[in-house]
Amino acid sequence: MIRFENVGLRYGVGGEVLRDLTFRVEPNSLQFLTGPSGAGKTSLLRLLFLSLKPTRGLITMFGHDVATLTKDALAALRRRVGLVFQDFRLLDHLTTYENVALPFRVQGRNEASYRREVIELLRWVGLGERMAALPPVLSGGEKQRAAIARAVIAQPQLLLADEPTGNVDPALGRRLLRLFVELNKSGTSVIIATHDIALMDQYDARRLVLHEGRLHDYD
Repeated sequence: MIRFENVGLRYGVGGEVLRDLTFRVEPNSLQFLTGPSGAGKTSLLRLLFLSLKPTRGLITMFGHDVATLTKDALAALRRRVGLVFQDFRLLDHLTTYENVALPFRVQGRNEASYRREVIELLRWVGLGERMAALPPVLSGGEKQRAAIARAVIAQPQLLLADEPTGNVDPALGRRLLRLFVELNKSGTSVIIATHDIALMDQYDARRLVLHEGRLHDYD
């Protein structure tokens, strides 16, 4: 589904932040992305989300060479990818319910067709009583859960999560990770960036290990 071949990335005229990345992501796979702070995990996620193009090398996603795609084609491809941002990216003027329902609104769907689905997911992540709240009054953990719900509500083909359990307690972190696992079982490929070794050890999943911009290990 995804192929990187000798991919490098630099910002401006500085040195490369990612160097010679070669790996594949198979359909219906679950993988962890880990490594020390500054290793390049967020930059790799941005490449996977198609918000950046590589400085060199080849990236193919869903059968397309991303370097050759038009802006509209990239936008269409990006709709097949869900992303849980580390800084949430919730819209402050929308309620929790409206933020989570946003992918369906962008698709032009009628609210009657998705309202029950959104409410059920919000209840599952513990936000059933916060559906009408605006993001500025939510706690960090509540914002994280809303961001995760928004990313998974439309069941994307690929889900990217940047430290999704970083702002929640361990029990909720395990529950949220189970949500990702269930989504994976339903056919979505999932890549989770995390520092939490104990969390990764609970699952028999491949690990992409970045160190100083290079893929240090892939097991």
